[in-house]
Amino acid sequence: MITLPTRPEPLQIDLARAAIVVVDMQNAFASAGGLLDLAGVDISGAAAVTHAIAGLLPAARACGVPVVYLQTGYKPDLSNGGDERSPNPRKETALCLMRARPELRGQLLVEGTWDFQIVDELAPQAGDLVVLKTRYSGFAGTTLDASLRVRGIQYLFFVGIATNVCVESTLRDAYFQEYWPLLVTDGVMQAGPPEAQAATIFNVESFFGWTLSASALHDALTAQT
Repeated sequence: MITLPTRPEPLQIDLARAAIVVVDMQNAFASAGGLLDLAGVDISGAAAVTHAIAGLLPAARACGVPVVYLQTGYKPDLSNGGDERSPNPRKETALCLMRARPELRGQLLVEGTWDFQIVDELAPQAGDLVVLKTRYSGFAGTTLDASLRVRGIQYLFFVGIATNVCVESTLRDAYFQEYWPLLVTDGVMQAGPPEAQAATIFNVESFFGWTLSASALHDALTAQT
């Protein structure tokens, strides 16, 4: 057990039962010309977030902490995006943008496309777990929960994009399923104004988990090697 300098108070965890969850670090969300950029969302913070995550993952792997990637992707015919009974096609950015701009159909978050791919700097390595998803939460209709439980995971460090959408959605579901969520505040980027980032941090620290910096997590990981 180690004690981490988390907020709102220090938290003692067992690193042998921890994993890092990398949420949607795909070209769609982190790269110029990707979905968020095309939608007019400010992605200027993506490079710093990518750099922070890239510093954490080798340290995690070196001390045996599993790295779990969540990756949003739709089939080419968009059949897993939801039908007329689902609100997902009316709110999810890729589906909305492809409907509004037919020339983009089949290009945004579609499996096999550049937009769908995880950014080169954070490419999964042998032994990492990649879980595909079609909704904001990584737990919705996926194998994530079963994959974590079979590995005895209890504590989840969250990094990725977007803080206030897929990261927070997955983090909340993790809390509801009795995982202990820890948000790496400089390893995540919001979709929207800075207030959206602040709101998620407030929600996590107040109601759903704990927060810490990438440097604090890196120090804790490297101390175990």
